[in-house]
Amino acid sequence: MRIAQISPLYESVPPRFYGGTERIVAYLTNALVDLGHEVTLFATADARTRGHLVAVRDQAIRLDPAPYKSDLAAHLCLLHELRKRIGDFDVLHFHTDIVHFPIFEATARRTLTTLHGRLDLKDLPDVYRRWPDYPLVSISAEQRRPLPDVNWLTTVAHGIPANLYRGHGYLAFLGRISPEKRPDRAIAIARRTGLPLRIAAKVDPVDQVYFHEVIEPLLGDPLIQFIGEISDDEKDMFLGNAAALLFPIDWPEPFGLVMIEAMACGTPVIAWNCGSVPGVVDHGVSGFIVNTEDEAVAAVGRLHTIDRRTVRQVFDRRYTAEVMARNYEAIYRGLAGAMSDQATLAVKEIR
Repeated sequence: MRIAQISPLYESVPPRFYGGTERIVAYLTNALVDLGHEVTLFATADARTRGHLVAVRDQAIRLDPAPYKSDLAAHLCLLHELRKRIGDFDVLHFHTDIVHFPIFEATARRTLTTLHGRLDLKDLPDVYRRWPDYPLVSISAEQRRPLPDVNWLTTVAHGIPANLYRGHGYLAFLGRISPEKRPDRAIAIARRTGLPLRIAAKVDPVDQVYFHEVIEPLLGDPLIQFIGEISDDEKDMFLGNAAALLFPIDWPEPFGLVMIEAMACGTPVIAWNCGSVPGVVDHGVSGFIVNTEDEAVAAVGRLHTIDRRTVRQVFDRRYTAEVMARNYEAIYRGLAGAMSDQATLAVKEIR
């Protein structure tokens, strides 16, 4: 099939450091190429892909040193370039949230939109009522809860390359320093267990005050080491050598890519019972789902009961990029079949 993958432009594909959606777009594109499809990636010029790249901006927005940037202008240019080439593809797979809805309304049924973010936002129900024809994919069952009645096709879990990480003496926190990610909880757990905690995370401008006022004062403890952002190559050792990944979130996480990155290393996950966590972590098998700090501390004490080989087996069965690509491949074929049936019916009506 001829498939267009349309990425957001905030990070490169894959991101150099932090970034979830663009990383998944990279893994999916390469896996679809490996399955024999003709895949075109619409992204920034610093993308690295085995598909055909259509570069619509010179570099990713977040790391662009230009002082003033318009993400809306960049994405409108992206959609304009795609519209010029729409006839080249059987399926358009959007990862750009809802920005494309008004522009591709006439061909909505030739598209697939994977929603990567939270959906409990005030204005979203009106958007999906106005544009009901777009087929949608969720990334976890929990993500759908705020909008159960929109045009969902199915849920496809994220996947990452099976050989990306290899996979024990410290706890790991990986992601972003922000109130909803609760690095303060991770620090408290490390202190109570006496295990070192290594924090590999970025600090967005919007979270600078939180970092300086809440987290930075806690970094003086010798158990706590703040590393900053790390690359995929560095994640291998960072996660693979950890006793566990701490995922102490306090928000409706749509998926939580870092959880399966840890599983790829055979590293168990200790995660709060929030958002997508119950659908990703198998309690007692690939980690522990907890509700309180006391339960998290107790879970650290039970890590010896988790077989790291089993954690990796869970990853291989459910969360590789190939598994993800095959799930999307089935959806693409279903969309193509539906379009073919509609065309046949239209011909019969004309006759």
